Amino acid sequence: MKSVIAIGCDHAGFELKEEILKKYNSYDFLDLGCFSLESVDYPDFGHAVGSAVCDNEADYGIVICGSGIGISIAANKIKNIRAALCTTVEHARLS
Repeated sequence: MKSVIAIGCDHAGFELKEEILKKYNSYDFLDLGCFSLESVDYPDFGHAVGSAVCDNEADYGIVICGSGIGISIAANKIKNIRAALCTTVEHARLS
């Protein structure tokens, strides 16, 4: 069975999210937005991804914002979710 990856971003992370979706199109993504470069509030998307994982709609989650800090804090507000800012593959493995 294929894992589902929830992905969400704010406007600052939109282009990176779109690159990930294009480059890794063999994966099963649940795209929770945002869907343009128009300004949005990052907590909405961190919460959506965290909730999708918590509610078993997705097995994993990726959240992206300008720095990565704010949206990971927002995802961490969801009970039982642990989001980490990963800037390297090693950070992701250790997290």
